[in-house]
Amino acid sequence: MEKYGEPEAVLAYLQEVEKKAEDVLVDRRQIVDLDLKRNQNREALRALGRDPSHSGPVTVCFGNMFINLPKDKTKQMIEKDQEQLDVEIQNLRSQLKVKVKELYEAQGKPELKGFNLTPLDPDEMKAINKVLNV
Repeated sequence: MEKYGEPEAVLAYLQEVEKKAEDVLVDRRQIVDLDLKRNQNREALRALGRDPSHSGPVTVCFGNMFINLPKDKTKQMIEKDQEQLDVEIQNLRSQLKVKVKELYEAQGKPELKGFNLTPLDPDEMKAINKVLNV
């Protein structure tokens, strides 16, 4: 009778690992897609900044529509979108770390060393440079 319980437990374990792996892949794909959009926004901002003398309306594509908008308004919209994309990407990356850790735990693999490191912010970097007299 115990033999019948074993395959079900193995199947449940494999389903759990597969779901966690799928969650990791979905988040990675979403980060790539958002990063692509962020790069397109950077290109648009550079294109808007090329001709500073031109202050008239610019044509912007929203989905499948083209709209004429003032250059300043367009630039503000893209910059706001960039900020939102940065926040979304940062949130996904922090969630991804947790999901990868859970996946490794579910697979019985050892924890990744140094995986939970976070970069120093500019103030911390200034303090370290001051201490090191660099």
